[in-house]
Amino acid sequence: MNIVITGASKGIGKAIALKFAAQGCSHLFLCAREMGPLQQLKEQIEQMHPGITVNVFAVDVSQKAEVIAFGEKIASVTDSVDVLVNNAGVFYPGSILDEAEGALETLIDSNLYSAYHLTRKIVPLIRRASKGHIFNMCSIASFMAYANGGSYAISKFALLGFSKVLREEVKEAGIRVTALMPGATWTDSWVGSGIPSDRMMQASDVADTVWAAFSLPPGAVLEEIIMRPQLGDL
Repeated sequence: MNIVITGASKGIGKAIALKFAAQGCSHLFLCAREMGPLQQLKEQIEQMHPGITVNVFAVDVSQKAEVIAFGEKIASVTDSVDVLVNNAGVFYPGSILDEAEGALETLIDSNLYSAYHLTRKIVPLIRRASKGHIFNMCSIASFMAYANGGSYAISKFALLGFSKVLREEVKEAGIRVTALMPGATWTDSWVGSGIPSDRMMQASDVADTVWAAFSLPPGAVLEEIIMRPQLGDL
């Protein structure tokens, strides 16, 4: 299996990469903004699972040209992709009335346009695979507005809409599309918050869910998955 994951150097993206590696995928294509953590992950996976090839790329997904170049690099290495995980994104808290100028544009570029442009590049490769699946990392904020969500929530609402449209467009080709909407998940961004990690989901919980959805028979698809900590939202 050939797997493409954006935002793969830490958190949920890293957990998904480790999960698919443990399940025997043959080739991982991973990107994030910084090469250092990606290179460390590459070495970790290749040491744990000899025989797996991990290609890593420094990509700022807020930049259309870099996203398209990433897709083209993948196409130059392989002629098929089995799984695309559009995981990369950013979060800025705030109100749409007083957040920093340009916040909406940055969040839309990172959280929506990145998935749009990369999907358009990768779908032709997925059509050649025998079992294609696209996961879009949405959020509880994709269907529920909340205080201090600001333009982040707008971008995640839009990503869910993109997922719904994409699902309709590719289902006849046998490509499954899943919008994953996790609530609070422990990652480095929560360090120093004072909230204990066991109050949240773990990144590995989300990765296990992605694998479970992928593992369904090809005649079934989980279109939308909502995940929350057992004790509810924070």
